[in-house]
Amino acid sequence: MNEKTLGKKELRSVFWRSFALQGAFNYERMQNLGFCYTMIPVIKKLYDKEEERSLALKRHLEIFNTTPVAAPAIAGISAAMEEQNANQKDFDVSSINAVKAALMGPLAGIGDSLFWGTIRIIAAGIGISFASQGNLIGPLLFLLLYNIPNFLVRIIGLKYSYSVGVHSLERIQKEGLMDKIMSVATTVGLVVVGAMVATMLKISTPLKFNINGAKVDIQSILNQILPNMLPLAVTLIIFWFLRKKFSITWLTIGIIVFGILVHWIGIL
Repeated sequence: MNEKTLGKKELRSVFWRSFALQGAFNYERMQNLGFCYTMIPVIKKLYDKEEERSLALKRHLEIFNTTPVAAPAIAGISAAMEEQNANQKDFDVSSINAVKAALMGPLAGIGDSLFWGTIRIIAAGIGISFASQGNLIGPLLFLLLYNIPNFLVRIIGLKYSYSVGVHSLERIQKEGLMDKIMSVATTVGLVVVGAMVATMLKISTPLKFNINGAKVDIQSILNQILPNMLPLAVTLIIFWFLRKKFSITWLTIGIIVFGILVHWIGIL
């Protein structure tokens, strides 16, 4: 039997389709529809039978959520694994979604920090400095400074993740390196996400008391105990609710109502 391989045409189609990742975003499975749409050229090329295509589509309709710029890299690895699955009868199909799930979190943390938290801010600052002087190059400069790195990371991510997946995946699996790679990626991602909680989640309390003529600033006391204690506490509480399988929709509504209420009362 001839081996089925993906060509430049399919990978090019995956690249362009990845820009529609959030076109059908939903709060149940996040970007799953967009990712499945991205993988359709791969599935059509590798599988001839309708049953095989149906199973592959269902695989990629599982929950998926990451920074859009990182999606092509994950799609490249998924494409390589689908290629191996199409050519090897004993391939562990469950590993495809396992690798996706292991990568999307860490890459989301890194991507959000790098692109949303750093490159976007720098590009906006430079663009605004020109635009504030009435220079029309400001908006154009912002778009170029943000989107050139965005496109490069997408292209390189897809190209090299697919290449690594095709040539190294079997060796990585045999030598048990996948667990180490996922462990390192998860650790880096958690560090980045932890830093984002401290720098991007702004929660403070204006509460102040007078005790025997002395002013007591609650926020200052909290900062002395642990800087950014309130953002960390809120993050851990939300994490606890998620671990208890609370509905994301109701949790989101609850956060909004709680935020309005405590702000109205003047606690936070």
